[in-house]
Amino acid sequence: MSNEAKTLIERARALPPEDRIALVEDVLDSLDHADPAIDQLWAREATDRVAAYRRGELAAKDLSEVIAKYRP
Repeated sequence: MSNEAKTLIERARALPPEDRIALVEDVLDSLDHADPAIDQLWAREATDRVAAYRRGELAAKDLSEVIAKYRP
């Protein structure tokens, strides 16, 4: 990490919580660039999964099951 980034972090930590939240949201927004091609692929995947579920080819799982799978 550059010295400039370290300085910015120190300055950001000195801001009031509301300003830090706004800063973080703005930085994250600057990294999140939608890709229409990827969005279209995910939409198709979601549609295919719903169709498979409705045909009985894909079973639903409880959220607790899914979470348990990834807990250490």
